[in-house]
Amino acid sequence: MKNLLKIIIPQWDLQSGKTLTDVVLSYQFFGPVIGTAPVVLVNHALTGNSNVGGNNGWWKTLVGEEKTIYTNYFFTVIAFNIPGNGFDDDADNLIYNYKDFTAKDVARIFWLGLIQLGISQLHTVIGGSLGGGIAWEMAALEPKRVANLIPVATDWKATDWVIANTLVQDRILNNSVNPITDARLHAMLLYRTPQSLQDRFNNAFINDAFAVEHWLNRHGENLAERFALPSYKLMNQLLKTINIAADGSFEAVAKTITAAIHLVAVDTDLLFTAEKTRKTYELLKQNGNEAYYHEIKSVHGHDAFLIEWEQLAELLAPVFQSDKNSKNFTKTHKEGARKQKA
Repeated sequence: MKNLLKIIIPQWDLQSGKTLTDVVLSYQFFGPVIGTAPVVLVNHALTGNSNVGGNNGWWKTLVGEEKTIYTNYFFTVIAFNIPGNGFDDDADNLIYNYKDFTAKDVARIFWLGLIQLGISQLHTVIGGSLGGGIAWEMAALEPKRVANLIPVATDWKATDWVIANTLVQDRILNNSVNPITDARLHAMLLYRTPQSLQDRFNNAFINDAFAVEHWLNRHGENLAERFALPSYKLMNQLLKTINIAADGSFEAVAKTITAAIHLVAVDTDLLFTAEKTRKTYELLKQNGNEAYYHEIKSVHGHDAFLIEWEQLAELLAPVFQSDKNSKNFTKTHKEGARKQKA
């Protein structure tokens, strides 16, 4: 895999009480060499990976030169692969005992990886959906090491609705003849909205099936070609375990977080609803946290955090522009960039 780097984590202690040793943690970075610029950690979503920037990056509209998360010389962007997601193409690294793992476990190994890379402070941790939930968990684990927390289309806790749908996904993944394809069909109905599908297909019929059926089947087949079944089971399991307050109250945990918290919701999200995110925002404000609420307007639902990139870029720009426009920041990191090129 081009530009895929790896480190070995000697010991990974899980919430289940189990311990893994010599765990491979793969990652990519974009922009200046690690250690020469502030670090932005991007956490991938359920079927995503570390390839967030560059020509084929899934968030290349936000991450890169002259983009919102400006990698010319202002920010180093790091993205880890959740162990077991299969992006390293190494079957030996797949995880089969998926029910032993939680989102907090992933947050813990990401911090272990950062420390091994010599990074103790993050300018920003950002992620969408599952990645945003892991971002919440990371801030809860190390509440003073993150300057900006940006959870997108997610929340600090998986709701009963999310948990219920992950159960349906798990049943499909364990019982279907075509598990990945069929689970993806069901998932896409959560990631989009009735209006989005109606506007796009308008009951069109092509050859032997409705256009929407062709579209869904294509999504399922494409995922089956690039994603391993153990990986899907693990990622689905992680989604339902998001909960930074499993051992206490949300307010008590949030009180320790010193980051500026930028909540980004999608007004039509059927998975992590905007209404729930607004309630989280109100709790944070009452709690004394520095919190901001942003909302993407879209017909597309949950997937709008990948589709409505112009809106997202506009919403996030102030978080990154304030540093980029600082004279001291510019001077320091232009010098770092020159040293890097030299």
